[in-house]
Amino acid sequence: MFKDSADFRRVASGVLLILAPLLQAIAVVLDPGTWGDDREAVSFGDNPVLAQVQSVLYHWAYLLMALAALALLHVMRKRATVFGHIAGPLVVLGYINASGLLMADPVEWWLGKHYSPEEATRIMDEMVNLPGVVFGFQMPWIFFAIFGMPVLAIGVWRSGFAHWWVPLVLAIGYGGSMAVPYGPVTVLLWGMPVVALGSLGVKMLRMSREEWISHYPAVTAAPKTEATV
Repeated sequence: MFKDSADFRRVASGVLLILAPLLQAIAVVLDPGTWGDDREAVSFGDNPVLAQVQSVLYHWAYLLMALAALALLHVMRKRATVFGHIAGPLVVLGYINASGLLMADPVEWWLGKHYSPEEATRIMDEMVNLPGVVFGFQMPWIFFAIFGMPVLAIGVWRSGFAHWWVPLVLAIGYGGSMAVPYGPVTVLLWGMPVVALGSLGVKMLRMSREEWISHYPAVTAAPKTEATV
């Protein structure tokens, strides 16, 4: 498989589409803040081990999600190509920036150990609201990740590779998570992308090598002309 570029990309793409949203779903289940105090300075201190595990899982989920977005562009080589070329890189940038935000978790945990919850929250708010943090990592990048993936899935549907329900389920899962407080309901909402993106990953894994290659545009050889003297 590693010597065959087509098979390697097919299998890697399928695995990424399954693994990336699954890591995110596991992270929200393990996150002490999902079930405890909504102030992370408090909930992270209640279980520092799980706080660090969930942070690492989110970090890798978002990095792998960026690669998964690139994988989806393969099935858009013939249809919705321009759409994919615009939406795809924005989604990638969004998830890479979201991954960078996870470095704030250990900072918040440390502040919670050394200050009162109110003071820790105040210090953290001052740090994350700095213009460089807001415009370098949060705005508008985080929205490119959360809302960009459902939009990109519309292009995958238009290309004929995904069913109509895939972008709909992604929109409900990611969009709904922004409309409700982070907590137990988020577990359900972030389980939805596991089903939607996972179905695409399974479909890729079940494809033959020939089916994968068929998504490449046909290359037409230029007609040969005889040189004249």
